Amino acid sequence: MSYTTMSIRMDNDVKQQAQALFAEFGLDMTTAINMFLRQSLRERAIPFRICQLEHEPNEQTRRALLEADRLLGDPHTKRYTAEEALAELKR
Repeated sequence: MSYTTMSIRMDNDVKQQAQALFAEFGLDMTTAINMFLRQSLRERAIPFRICQLEHEPNEQTRRALLEADRLLGDPHTKRYTAEEALAELKR
């Protein structure tokens, strides 16, 4: 079996909390991630339920939603097709 190195970015607090939790189970981060990946492959799925949480959005999210509604209702707001949006992002 050959091995490879994987580099991921995550919030530092999440990493520290996860390391502490996994340590309680006698696991390090590498072992825990490998367990997740192997279980995903076994089940051919994400091995836990993914759903939207039933809670109110925070203030920043509320402001962003209101701004999106305002822009969508503004006839002067530029509209893009998917192709145009991708081209704009590449500029």
